[in-house]
Amino acid sequence: MVQLSENILHKVITKRPEISHKGTFGRAVLIGGDHQYGGAIIMSAEACIKSGAGLTTVITAEKNHAPLHTRLPEAMVVDLSESQTIYDVLDTADVILIGPGLGLAKEALMLLKYVLKNQKEDQWLVIDGSAITLFSEQELELKVADHTIFTPHQAEWERLSGLTFVQQTDENNRAQQALLGARIVLKSHRTTIYDEAVAYYQNPLGNPGMATGGMGDTLAGMITGFLAQFEKNTDTIGAAVYLHSLIGDALAEKNYVVLPTAISEALPHYMKKYAVERK
Repeated sequence: MVQLSENILHKVITKRPEISHKGTFGRAVLIGGDHQYGGAIIMSAEACIKSGAGLTTVITAEKNHAPLHTRLPEAMVVDLSESQTIYDVLDTADVILIGPGLGLAKEALMLLKYVLKNQKEDQWLVIDGSAITLFSEQELELKVADHTIFTPHQAEWERLSGLTFVQQTDENNRAQQALLGARIVLKSHRTTIYDEAVAYYQNPLGNPGMATGGMGDTLAGMITGFLAQFEKNTDTIGAAVYLHSLIGDALAEKNYVVLPTAISEALPHYMKKYAVERK
């Protein structure tokens, strides 16, 4: 096991080159937010944008467009019903996130199937929230490509892996990760990243104030934003996980509850700090 530390932030977060443009920092496409759970994808988008992704497009239900643009005018938006536009946007993506607030309707499953079937070799895919449940229900039918990440909490991991809470030992988790063929970010009070190449990373940070709705959506957005602009590997995933909790712990020193949106708000400041400190 590798214990994550601040070293991962100095390793991953780099200064921005003087000669650059928004395309330099990646194209992220986020899919989620049905008519009931629009807040989830908005929180993911906020984390993605504020962690530095160059271009962020959100595919979500029409009723979420106005709230999204009000909070995040930097985001582009596509309606879940605009099939051809969705296909065109996905084709240009460097990183795709699917699942926050997406819901379990048949249309959501069809979109997940399309994403899995058409994922390019150089595209990274983050599967979160509702999309994990949909995938779990179709596990004999759906397969994942390289560069796929699942971000389950323990109940979602139970559905995805078949392991009960008691059975979720490091040994069993690693075995199931190998069978799935995807990286796993298993969210708990001590989040662990399972990847055959590095055995696994464990995050030593986090606090009970972070047990708030939307915290996982924010982490998924951060992972997406980091992968869009930095090297696409497990270290980059680890940096997003560690920074998410590092900011959460700092906020918990003065706050009883840590809001996910407060973590996103602090991201540009913290990322500047580690970019400047990098040797």
